Order: sequence, then structure tokens, then C-alpha cells
Amino acid sequence: MTVTPLRRALTVLAVAALTVATAPTVAAAAEPDPKALTWTVQPATPSGPDQRRWINASLDPGAAVTEHLAVRNFSRNAVAFSLKAADGYLTDKGRFNMLSSDRTSVDGGTWIDVQERVTVGPNETRVVPFTITVPKGATPGDHPAGIAATVTSTGGTVSVESRVGFRVMVRVNGSVQAALPVRGLTAAYTPSWNPFASGTVRVRYTVENDGNVWVSGTSRVAVSDLFGRTSHDATSAVEELLPGGSRKVETRADGVWALGRLRTTVTTSPALLGDGQAGADLRPASATVTTWVVPWAQLALLGLLAVLLIGLRAATRHRRRRLAGLLARARQEGRQEGEESVLVGSAPAGEPDSGDARR
Repeated sequence: MTVTPLRRALTVLAVAALTVATAPTVAAAAEPDPKALTWTVQPATPSGPDQRRWINASLDPGAAVTEHLAVRNFSRNAVAFSLKAADGYLTDKGRFNMLSSDRTSVDGGTWIDVQERVTVGPNETRVVPFTITVPKGATPGDHPAGIAATVTSTGGTVSVESRVGFRVMVRVNGSVQAALPVRGLTAAYTPSWNPFASGTVRVRYTVENDGNVWVSGTSRVAVSDLFGRTSHDATSAVEELLPGGSRKVETRADGVWALGRLRTTVTTSPALLGDGQAGADLRPASATVTTWVVPWAQLALLGLLAVLLIGLRAATRHRRRRLAGLLARARQEGRQEGEESVLVGSAPAGEPDSGDARR
């Protein structure tokens, strides 16, 4: 009775081990469920996938270009994928994404024309052409979009859309402007309670891309004291921003002494991403905030030193007065002893001298 369950358990383990050992590497890593799907989508040429991570297209208003994408199905069954294009954006973490199917695209995503569906066999790659057409009245600058192959699964009353794709950066030729203005700049000083150590300025601000192109850049933070001396000057990178996008930035300025007024200045310099364009108007921007701080630790040290100095002077004066009193008392006692010795050594008036009496 007890042998049969044990044999069944050993048989199940042996079959499972054999299945894992003989399954393809991709399927074992990505398909714990046999019905799961694994696929990729990437830029391609008519002959197959290329080395591009995304597609950059620079076009004049009214122009069009044909590009290609490759869909590769790693699954064991043929899959019918839906091909969709939508406007692109950057998430709060700086990752590129495209609008979901329940949101309406109004910009670059509407310029992409691709067939609605493609069926890809197991372990097969299919190349699909698509066309980018820029409207005649399109404004110059970058119009981000994305294109993806999607699969929709339904579980009960909920439909889940899974998609894999890449970005399509469409730049409309014309006047290019780039600037990264600084908004909402604040600076808060945190002192060190060690009077011989400097404090820290925590700087927070928002960088906005109010130009018409896709940019990154640099940000310089400088903190100067009441006398105009710069105690902190550091430069950091500004991550990519799409037109109209913004990013919150927080940085620390260490080694700052609290000497009343602190001026914190943030300066940004944009840099073009994607296909470069001659004659671009790259405008630096800056913002300054003034913070008044009280050097409490140093004031406490000065107060302590003042108390010690006053106490020391008082003690010195007390010792001096005591010594002067002792000296005056000693002099007075000396004078009194001298006067007494003079009185003892002199004869009383009217008494005859001992010599005269003998005579």
C-alpha cells in the first residue's frame, strides 16, 4: 500500500526532469506554461532584422518613407499578431512607451500605416513593411511614436493586451529649437551640529523641454555664500526628454558653510538627440534661489566661548581683587607692627635719664 504512491512520485519527478532537460532554452526560461507566448519585434530591412534599436526618420512636411519591422515568434504554435502604432512618450522613470489601445493618438502615431494583422509560424520570423507619411501642415521638430505586435487574451470579463515593439522617432525638417528651463527651484540647508563641519544644501527642481526636439543635456548647480565665494560647483547629466516632457531632479551640494545668505544657481545646456540638424537653436537656461541660514552650531560655539571668556575674566578680576586685598592687609599689618615697635622703644616724657640720676 505504501510502495505505489512512492513509485508514482518518483515517476512524476523523472518525467518532469526529462521534460526540462529536453525543452528549448527560450521556452524553459520564458514559457513555464506551454500556452504562453514569446516574441520580439525590431526594425528591419526587406531581407530581415538589422542592428537598429529604433527608427529615426527625418522628413519634410508632406514626404513619406517606407520602413520594415520583423516579428519573430519563439513559441511552438503559430500566432496571429495585431500590429498597432501609437503616439510615444517617456514614463516617470525615463522609459519609452506608447499609448495603450484605449487612448487616442493625435500625433506621430497617426502617421504610421501598417497592416492590421500578421500570422507568424512557430520559430519563424516575418518581415512587414510600414509607411510613415508626414502631413503637409506638420510642425517642425520631433514627433515620437511606437509600433508593436500585440496579443490580446481574455480571462473572464477582463481582456489583457500584451505587446512588444520599438520607438519610431519622426523629425519634421524645419526650424529646430531646444531649451531646458528650470521650474520650481528650491534649496534647503541642513547644518551639521559639529561646528567644525560644513552642511548640505538639498536642491530640488523640475527640468522642462519647451523646445520642439528630443534632447538630453547637462545641469550645473553652483552654491555661493554671502561673500560671493562658491562653495559647491558640480555638473550632472540631464536624461532624455521629449518635446513637452519634464523631469524632477534632486541633488545634494555638500561642503557648504552656513554664513547667512546662500545663492543656489542651476544652469542647463541642451544637446540634440537623434539625427543632428545644422542651425539648431540651442538655448541655455538658468534659475537662482536665495536661502538665508543661521549658523546655529557656530553661534553656539561662539556663545560658549563668550561665556568661558567672561567667566575667565571674572575669575581673573576676582583673583586680582583678592590679591590686592591681601597685599593691602599685609601692608596695613606691617604699618601697625612698625608703629607698635616705635612706641615700645621710646621713653615716657618727664622721667629722668638713668645717667642723670647717678650723677
